[in-house]
Amino acid sequence: MLFIKINLRPNRSLQRFGLLIPSKTAFMIAIAPYYLETQKESEVFQHAFKNKLPLLIKGPTGTGKSRFVAYMAHELDKALITISCHEETSSTDLIGRFIIKGAETVWQDGPLTTAVKEGALLYLDEVAEARPDIIVAIHSLTDHRRELFIDKLGLTIKAHEDFMLVASFNPGYQKGFKELKPSTRQRFLAISFEYPDAKKEIEILMNESGINKDDAKKLVAIGQKIRNLTELGLAETVSTRLLVDAAKLIESGLPKRLSVNVAVVQPLSDDADTIQALNDLAGLMI
Repeated sequence: MLFIKINLRPNRSLQRFGLLIPSKTAFMIAIAPYYLETQKESEVFQHAFKNKLPLLIKGPTGTGKSRFVAYMAHELDKALITISCHEETSSTDLIGRFIIKGAETVWQDGPLTTAVKEGALLYLDEVAEARPDIIVAIHSLTDHRRELFIDKLGLTIKAHEDFMLVASFNPGYQKGFKELKPSTRQRFLAISFEYPDAKKEIEILMNESGINKDDAKKLVAIGQKIRNLTELGLAETVSTRLLVDAAKLIESGLPKRLSVNVAVVQPLSDDADTIQALNDLAGLMI
């Protein structure tokens, strides 16, 4: 089964997805999520929505891709369906399936079909992780046709005027194994997310955690230092998300070095020598 998260504004309704999710499972975007603009990405998103063009967001883990999509859903006052893709996510999970209801067999729309019909924003998080049949299923939604074919019903559905497809992926993750084909990438507009500069990252940490500026500066300095340590061969580097987690722990009273250890160092590696080196580095900076 796929993981699905539905984000709805107040007074919105979205049909239940039968076996795909428990009934009444919904998350409300009552107020705008905090998001700090870095490169006019909001303007690009708005124009993509206006012109009914799909958008691909590229960038490393923890650079705010999902937060940005949630922020834009709030700004546009649209329902948001987020699907975290993985290798077991199938087109059936997204499009829909026949289910037994009493003595009848009835069709139940999946989240993709519901978004297409009702004009929601559909966010495929880490789309490169999805199975090939998912990519095939969305192709006709990413060009001039803007339609979804449901082979089990023999139906073709035209997308609602407000429907928008947004996808994200990390181009550096397991390079060579989890890349999008050029034929798929070229169906999307694309914007790249990188880690923010020091000034903006400090502001993010302070807004997200309430930490003081001096400690925020130290955490950002640690993050930038580790990101430059390419010789360690880390599969992933320090994301803004990890720094925010460390800031929250510090602000809540956990010792600073312990906070950095559990929120930043330990998630990056299981190698004892690497962990020791990172802890020694961080200890000198905070």
